[in-house]
Amino acid sequence: MNVVQNDCALCFVAIVDDVLTKIKYIIEQYELMRSEQMVVFFMLACMPLRFDVEGTTAVMTGDLTSRSPDKVAQLLEDNPDLEWIELLDCPGSMDDQAALKASRLIREAGINTRVPADGEIFSGAVDFFIAGVQREVVDGGIVGVHSWSDGSVEGSELPPEHSEHDLYEDYYEDMGVSEDFYWFTLNAASSDDIHHMTRDELVEYSLVTQ
Repeated sequence: MNVVQNDCALCFVAIVDDVLTKIKYIIEQYELMRSEQMVVFFMLACMPLRFDVEGTTAVMTGDLTSRSPDKVAQLLEDNPDLEWIELLDCPGSMDDQAALKASRLIREAGINTRVPADGEIFSGAVDFFIAGVQREVVDGGIVGVHSWSDGSVEGSELPPEHSEHDLYEDYYEDMGVSEDFYWFTLNAASSDDIHHMTRDELVEYSLVTQ
């Protein structure tokens, strides 16, 4: 190869490298944009968590988010005589770690939980319900469960020994609920589907105490 050919080859390599670098940058920016759009979408789709207190009962509606621990802490501070949280319309959680943290506050405060006859709770809201010391699902109330997902993998796809399961297994153990319930939720439905638990299942997995 002569000097001219060598220079051309090096020039070609440099051009290809520059093009690949620019393509990589474009892809990264696109993925970032998509990520930001998804965050905005979920923020808009999210039902704000709300507690309406009457006497010793707080009626809960909305999604559990990263702000939920602070909201629950404020609820407990403002209502020292609170005994029950009634979950009326609770689609789930946008932040599982925060949702479980909020749930632990309920257990520590000795609060009971109830799903009324016209109540519907799904996904992470079921974990919140489990935090109740006494737990009741009135006939007609809906309790929906499914596998969690981080957007790239389903919880049911991970081997049992995977560390991602620890967060949930530890929580259920602390709440006095068998880890069998956790594995049941993973296999009951995929993350884009939902399984409505039967009365027998609620009893079998000790989700209800009365």
